Formats: sequence, C-alpha cells, structure tokens
Amino acid sequence: MWLGPLLGSWRESLLAGMVAHMGIVAIAAPLIALGLPTAWRFGPSMPAALPVVASLVELFAVWGWHAPAMRAAAEASMAVTVAEQISFLVVGVLLWSTSFAAPGERMHAASGAAALLLTSIHMTLLGALLALSPRPLYGAGDVTCFGIVLDAGQDQQLGGVVMLAVGAVVYLAGGLLLVSGLTHSGDREPGSKHQL
Repeated sequence: MWLGPLLGSWRESLLAGMVAHMGIVAIAAPLIALGLPTAWRFGPSMPAALPVVASLVELFAVWGWHAPAMRAAAEASMAVTVAEQISFLVVGVLLWSTSFAAPGERMHAASGAAALLLTSIHMTLLGALLALSPRPLYGAGDVTCFGIVLDAGQDQQLGGVVMLAVGAVVYLAGGLLLVSGLTHSGDREPGSKHQL
C-alpha cells in the first residue's frame, strides 16, 4: 500500500489516497489488532468506554486529514503524507484492538460494537459528502490514478465511493459481529428461554 504508486506518483489523487487509507484502517489495522501478541492486547481490565474513546479519536483523525487544507498539505509533502498514514494506522489499530479486546464480556462487546458502528456511521457520512458534493473540495486540475485521467470532481466522487464501499461496510460488519456475539451469549445464559 505504502510503497507503490498510491502514495507516490498518484499522491495528488484523492481516489488513490482513499484506497491507501481504506487498506490501512479497514484491512491492515484489524488484521494487526487481531494478530497482536496476547501481552500487547487490551484485556478484560480495560475500561469499557475505551473503544468509544478510540472511535472518537479515529473520527477526529479521519475528518481532520480530509479537511481541504490538510489534504493539500499531504499532497504537497511526503513527510505530511507519512504522518497522515501513520496516524491512520495507529488509530485504526487502537480502535480494532480495543473493540475486540474482550468479546466474550457483554459490556466490552457492547462498547466495541457501539464504537465500530459509530465509525461506520461517520465513514458513511464522509463518503457520502465526498461522493455527492456538487463541487470538488480538493484541487481543480486533472489527476491520474490507475492509469486513468480524472478531473477533480470525478476523483473526489470515486474516493467517496471507495470510502462508502469499504470503510463503512467493514466497520459495520465488525460492529454486527460483536452484536451477534451479544445476542448469542444472551441465548446461552442460564435460565434463558432459548437455551440449547
């Protein structure tokens, strides 16, 4: 993701940046979080509200880096691009690792589900804003991405669609997985009418 053209020769393209961003927060971060050594993971002693706090930190990071001034800075400087991508990875790993820290414990699972569903909502809102905006929010010229020349509006719309199709869906799936675990664990509690 980081070493190819997405953040190199295509760095001026929002679409390319969004593919890199979604690859980091929706694919790499959850895999890293799930693969962390047990000693590095948050456990049952973690405050139940921590996943929601992590979700809010990610919200500020994602929306902040997509502000036009910050986007322009990332396009102009590789150092800013590196800072952007590292912050996406850090907040992504924090969110996923806290959300799935103790899925067997109802309070932690509920907090993790809420955090991931909140993230899905804000990803959906930002993706829709980018895809449906009547004018480009970033740049004014043509960009090249995946060998295709796009004007600023097309580039932004496609970037928004990628955020909707990947980010919103992956976080929603993670939240629903935790909710599913909550409903199934409720069925197995002693005295439950649905006990198998």
